[in-house]
Order: sequence, then structure tokens, then C-alpha cells
Amino acid sequence: MTLRPPVEPMLAQAAEAIPPSGLLRDVAYEQKFDGHRGLLFTPPAPGEPVLLQTRRGSLIQDRFPDLVAAAIEQLPHDLVLDGELLVWDPTGSQLSFEALQRLAAARARGAPALAARTPAYFIVFDILQADGIELLNLPYRGRRRELEVLFAARGLSAPWTLCPMTTDLAAREWLESWTDVSGVEGILIRCCRLAIELMRGEPGQGAARAVSFRYWGLGSLAL
Repeated sequence: MTLRPPVEPMLAQAAEAIPPSGLLRDVAYEQKFDGHRGLLFTPPAPGEPVLLQTRRGSLIQDRFPDLVAAAIEQLPHDLVLDGELLVWDPTGSQLSFEALQRLAAARARGAPALAARTPAYFIVFDILQADGIELLNLPYRGRRRELEVLFAARGLSAPWTLCPMTTDLAAREWLESWTDVSGVEGILIRCCRLAIELMRGEPGQGAARAVSFRYWGLGSLAL
């Protein structure tokens, strides 16, 4: 069975303290961006539409024509990517949440001109389907490998960005330094052995678990 909208993604929550390192076994650290969550669906066959879904299930592909065009040109069919929509402000050399909100609220008629001035980027942190095959039962480690192969095989570049990730606890300091950058709000911690819990058409938290005020946990960490 292939994934089609609406799909409610598994969410992460914040907590007040990161667990001791002894409890964090087989985890991955990612940057957490302050954008709009999005699920991108490429069509199963040529000529069918690319769909872009918000976290709450609304379809907004008409407001991001540049991403739709890039998906048609660069991405394979029957693919579902999970990620964050962002806008880079070249005048301020920083991410702009305000510009992103303007794009998200744009009408279809004005969206192309607005997208030309402030193009959107899609930070990809998960792959839910490839070649029409659901990957929900594949642990995060395997899904991340699928993502890396996709980016390498297709030579993907802007507007697609593979979310920075490390499994090295010592390298976490490098990711932490990026929380000082506007638009990066913290660190997401994932369990590499967990699959995905999704809600189709219903709101839900999946297996999300809080980790700290600037650390976000996705999946059960105390393993």
C-alpha cells in the first residue's frame, strides 16, 4: 500500500533535561530547524501532480511552485520525503520565518512571483516511501541510508538539502554550535533502531518523546 495524503507525521516534543549519556544508546543527532513541517509526495506516474502536505494535512503545493518544478525535474516517482520548509533571506544572510509565512499564505496567482524573490528550500530528514514501497517499518538507520543514496545517486542540490546528522556523541558539540544560527532551534535525537508510527488522517504524537528545551526526542531513548 502506498502513502498518499493526508498523513500525520510522527512528532517530537521538548523536555527540560537531556538523559545521561549512559541511557543514550544507538541514537542519532540532527539539527532541528524552525520552519514549516512538510511531506512531499511525487506522483506514481508522469503527468500526475506533485503534492506538498502540511503537518495538519493541508495541501499547499500551489504556494511553492519552485519546489514542485524542482521535484518534477530532479526526484524519482512514487517518493515521499519528510522535511522542513525554509526560506533563506540573502539580504540578511539568515533564515527568514517571516518570508516563509508569506509564501505559505500566498494565493496561487501571486505565488510564482513571490517564490522567485524568496525561493524555498526543503531540508530532508526522513524518507517514508521509495519506488512506491513504504519504508515505515524500516529502522531510522536504514531510512537514513536510503536518503543518502538518493542524494548521491541523483546529485541533489538546492532546493533540496540533506539534514546534517551524526551518531558521534563527541560531534554533538558541532551541531550545538548551530543552535546560535537564526532559524536553527535545537537538536533532535532519534533512536536508530525505531521504525515510524504514522497516523493517517488523525492527529497523533506517534512515539515522540521529549528530551530538553533545546534537545528534541523522536522515539524512545532510554533503551
